[in-house]
Parts: sequence; C-alpha cells; structure tokens
Amino acid sequence: MLIEVVKSKIHRVKVTGADLNYIGSITIDEDLMDAANIVKGEKVQIVNNNNGERLETYVIPGARGSGELTLNGAAARKVQVGDILILICYAQMEIEEARSFNPALVFPNEENNLLI
Repeated sequence: MLIEVVKSKIHRVKVTGADLNYIGSITIDEDLMDAANIVKGEKVQIVNNNNGERLETYVIPGARGSGELTLNGAAARKVQVGDILILICYAQMEIEEARSFNPALVFPNEENNLLI
C-alpha cells in the first residue's frame, strides 16, 4: 500500500510578487528549490499564514539567489506581497519506506527568503 507523506517543505517564506497576467504557477528562487528538493513543474501546496488560504499549483524556477517567490495567474489573487507562506510537496511511498524517510525541510531568512 502507498501512503502520501511530506517530501519537501519551505517554511515561512515571504511573497515577493503577485502577477495576475502570467499563465499560472509559482516562481521560486532556484536555490530554495534545490535546498528543498523541489523540481521544475512539481505540484506544490501553498498555505498562506496571513489569510488562511490554501491552494495547489506547479513550480517554475526563479533566478538563483534572488529570493523570488511570485504567485502567478489566478493564485495571485490569494496573496499579497509580504504574506508569509509555507510550501509543501508530497510523495507517495510504501509504508516501510515512509517510516525511515526524512523530508527536505528548509527555513530561509524571513526577511529576504535567502538560505541561512
């Protein structure tokens, strides 16, 4: 039997942009993606600590070292620049594998979204 567990988490990252006129997705600094083991196009759950919104979209890479975190398309209506988010990706695995699996947890600097 497969179960779904947390694979990756970027905890308390600040929204730097909201682009309603872009065709969907979330743009994330590629350094953060690498640290959290998130790949281009991967599905991500977004939890907004400021307003309680939860949504899902897919990831596109942003410029390395930029701290960029931009919600694009319809998702841009769910955030404001400066909101604090938690980004979570999940993976399916066998129960026995899940028992010993360690997710990639990233805690960037809350002021600039850069890795500490």
